[in-house]
Amino acid sequence: MTLNKKPFASTLSLAAIALTAACSGSTEARADAQTDTAEIATPIVYQTAEFTIENMSCASCPITVRKAIERVPGVQSVEIDYPSKIATVEYDPALATPADIAAEPTGSGYPATLIES
Repeated sequence: MTLNKKPFASTLSLAAIALTAACSGSTEARADAQTDTAEIATPIVYQTAEFTIENMSCASCPITVRKAIERVPGVQSVEIDYPSKIATVEYDPALATPADIAAEPTGSGYPATLIES
């Protein structure tokens, strides 16, 4: 198993910067280090949207729809319920909109419509 050491090294670098700033006595340096650390720790808040999907007529159609939706930047997960013809999508609203998500399967021949809740 190969480990990717870059994220660990980046984390260590940030920790070293924060520690150096905290020990240096410089209020400005400490504030910069705290801001950098806070930006990294901010979690992504995903939203969920449901779409009706038309033209799904066989068991392989949901696979095509799922792959189309997964191409949208910011989409975290896609679940397709074939019997109800509904796609449930979890996405990052900073990167994608429901219109972006609906456009992908529509362009593949499976018109998608946002279900307003």
